[in-house]
Amino acid sequence: MTETAPKKYSLLVATSMGIRLTPVDSQPFHCSNLFKMQATSAESNVASVSSYLGMPVKVLTAFVKGSPVSHFIKDNLKSRRMDFEGPEFEQGGPWGYRHQINMADSGWGTRGPRVQNDRAGEVAKELSVDHFDLDRIFAKEGARVVHLSGLIAALSPKTSNFCLDIARVAKENGSLISFDLNHRASFWKGRKKELAQAFAEIASRSDILIGNEEDFQLCLGIEGPESGGQELDEKIDSFKEMIGKAQAAYPNARYFGTTLREVVSANCHMWGAVVTDSKDWEIIKPREIGVLDRIGGGDGFVGGLLYGLLKGWDVKKCARFGWASGALAVTMLTDYAQPADEDQLWRIWEGNARVKR
Repeated sequence: MTETAPKKYSLLVATSMGIRLTPVDSQPFHCSNLFKMQATSAESNVASVSSYLGMPVKVLTAFVKGSPVSHFIKDNLKSRRMDFEGPEFEQGGPWGYRHQINMADSGWGTRGPRVQNDRAGEVAKELSVDHFDLDRIFAKEGARVVHLSGLIAALSPKTSNFCLDIARVAKENGSLISFDLNHRASFWKGRKKELAQAFAEIASRSDILIGNEEDFQLCLGIEGPESGGQELDEKIDSFKEMIGKAQAAYPNARYFGTTLREVVSANCHMWGAVVTDSKDWEIIKPREIGVLDRIGGGDGFVGGLLYGLLKGWDVKKCARFGWASGALAVTMLTDYAQPADEDQLWRIWEGNARVKR
């Protein structure tokens, strides 16, 4: 990575924090009465790899003033060694603002996980750069990499503009922009033209673009093959071909990547990845990994990839570290990876699960 001026933060993310409720003992949600609660969001999941490995991380988000859930989320972010800031909105009564609720079980064996999101009244839908001192955050403090995703970018018209404004100011101040496209059909319903324009502008300022073939096709209009029915080598070749088109459309972007996942059962996946730095390709063909809870595996991959880029590693090392970070995340009940150190992740990559004394 090319450095400009020293930055206070290695990684900054914009996000909508919420809570996840998960049944204990891998039971289905609908027939459970005991649940674990955790603070979560896709973008903070990504940032956790860097924060647990000692890099300074900042989170821009929104809170409900006086809410015990907001208190819970703030304590969680502090425990993840992250700085955070954002506006606090009055709840406005029982039918006012709150944090999103993600209801998700882990599945077991032949029973796949089920997830339902409740985002009614979500406080972060109101996020705007008017709530932040962008000159202080990006010109004075600074961030080496700013990570955005299609989840926060498509959450509401306000958050679309929020992400656009952040990408513009961050780029002007020498930050690299990472954008995980993360297409969600329910977010795009009735807003296709508006979101296509917003995503195209964010992508035009991005240095790192993450997504599968469907993400690139639906979010950015990049022509690609029909999904499904392809052998692995065909999938990899078609992804590489599509990335060539994306590189032509978005010449500022240098890094492109996606994960490869084949589900054998809820607890056994074949896990791979494809990453390029626009010169070299690293193809990690799917290998078997054990899965305790699959939610967050993709975010772990992106988090490990960005950590490697921040460390100045080559594309091969970055991709492998990202693969291992995703593989670690799915062994944890949190949606985010909590690596003890780099060595733990390299042992995962090497397939070394022997006890370390």
